[in-house]
Amino acid sequence: MNEFFRLLKREFRLFIGNSTLRTVFFLAPVFYATLLGFVYKSGKVENTPVLVIDRDNTPLSSQLTDMLDDNKSISIVKYAQEPLSIKDEVIRHEAAAVVIIPARFEAEMLQKKYPELNVYINTGNVLTANFASKALQLTIGTFSAGASIKALQKAGMPATKAATQYEPFKANYITLFNTTGNYLIFMWPAMLAVVLQQVILLAMAVSFAAEFERGSFVKEYLKMKKWAFPTMLIKVIPIWVFSILIVSVYYFMHMIFRVPMPEGILNFILLTAVFVGSASFLGVFISILIPDALKATQILMVIASPAFIISGFTWPLSAMPSFVQFIANIIPLTPFLQAFKILLIQKGSVELTFPFLKHLSILLVVYAILGWIALKIKLWFIFKKNANGNQKCLRAS
Repeated sequence: MNEFFRLLKREFRLFIGNSTLRTVFFLAPVFYATLLGFVYKSGKVENTPVLVIDRDNTPLSSQLTDMLDDNKSISIVKYAQEPLSIKDEVIRHEAAAVVIIPARFEAEMLQKKYPELNVYINTGNVLTANFASKALQLTIGTFSAGASIKALQKAGMPATKAATQYEPFKANYITLFNTTGNYLIFMWPAMLAVVLQQVILLAMAVSFAAEFERGSFVKEYLKMKKWAFPTMLIKVIPIWVFSILIVSVYYFMHMIFRVPMPEGILNFILLTAVFVGSASFLGVFISILIPDALKATQILMVIASPAFIISGFTWPLSAMPSFVQFIANIIPLTPFLQAFKILLIQKGSVELTFPFLKHLSILLVVYAILGWIALKIKLWFIFKKNANGNQKCLRAS
């Protein structure tokens, strides 16, 4: 037990004394949390440029343009005459859409000939395209309904009846989760989890590999050669302790950027603890398998880099090929983000996160066992090789 605590203290000293690890583990999460917080601070895209080409130039077409301009989500760039190249103008203004009001728009509306309004959506950026499309549909739909009701009123129909004639039934669209469509609430906490997993894997990549490289493992861990799992704990406990500090910083940043905390805070703490444990044991396993610290880091970064993309947080797992789903499901970030979404964004019952907590627990146990087996074999080879070397030296002397 004394040897365990001696090595644990040594591990803390090595961690704190390593300037690279200090920078990666403490500064990187704070830097990324601050940077990404300001990136998504507005929560939604506003004043997105939209081109309006008015071929009619009548009071009614101007009224439609004014209504579009009143929508805060978009910013209108009006053309009284059609430009030579609409595509070039879209690129120049970084416009999300183009609205073309046809000639004789007002005349055909008055004659009930139902003129066609063409709206071209720039899907070069899907996010801004969706925001612009939603804003345009709302405004143009309101204008169309108002014009139809007004025409019926002019024909002598009462306002209440005119509304029902135009709209025989009323549909209410009610948003359930993240009702304001706030991108800060949606993306920022998830990206913090990505950063946490990456710094844990980076720190664990050098845990065993660095010891093997500099040849200090045999000397320091001679008395622990039969204790593989306690040796693993010596390496992961500092990561677990410092991860608490990172999560505490994240909590403080939530207050700064006014991002709500997840429902069921105790369950969230348990979920985070299992996530940190499974990620650290994954790092231990790779670090034991790959004795070169640089190669171990590269392999773990290959695992961590696409983790968010294939996690199913933004693009559903069901839309991915089976082999990609398999890769996603062996990365701790995937079940963590699925449960995190339920607690933070959807404000769902704690019970709904249990399958993902079970998934994370299985990963933790599997990576701990794999790491233990790998280290057990590694210890046997290392100390056997060391014993053979000592015997040769004795014979030579």
